[in-house]
Amino acid sequence: MKSNIITISNFLSISRILLLFPFIYFYEEDYRYIAFIIALIAISTDWFDGQVARRTNTVSELGKVLDPVADKICALVAVGYFLWKNELPLWFVLIVVVRDVAIFFGGIFLKYRYQVLTTALPIGKWAVGFLSLIFVWIIWPNPSSTTLLLKDVCIVITTVLLMVSFVQYLWRMLNIIRGKSYTNL
Repeated sequence: MKSNIITISNFLSISRILLLFPFIYFYEEDYRYIAFIIALIAISTDWFDGQVARRTNTVSELGKVLDPVADKICALVAVGYFLWKNELPLWFVLIVVVRDVAIFFGGIFLKYRYQVLTTALPIGKWAVGFLSLIFVWIIWPNPSSTTLLLKDVCIVITTVLLMVSFVQYLWRMLNIIRGKSYTNL
């Protein structure tokens, strides 16, 4: 485990947050193609940062924290923005926000109380993947009834994955608090 702060994977995580600003600017100015490309780049950094860290042996404690924090910042800003643009329903945004805030503060609690740094569970990664697909369908440069249907289908799938993953995160947290074994994939 490297302790180096300046790594390519950490740069990718930070760039994901920074890409929010040009994305929102171009989306607001109705440059949908440019906004779409920026969004795809930002979404891809989530996959690449972990791959780069593992393949270059530059996994760091900072990266283990920075990646999920970047994910949560991007998700919360995006759902808030698309709620404001009337592209997402309030109930869905509340599920995303409550889950992410609870997991974030639960992780901080576990780190400082039990010295356990938890990582994302596979179903949580799938939930983030489908959340990203929702954003793709919202910003698709040539929206149609098909893209609206795909967005709605992804909202349903994402909601189920968010709820199931939240239960799994709570279960893992309870196991850690009880001193039982837990899976930290």
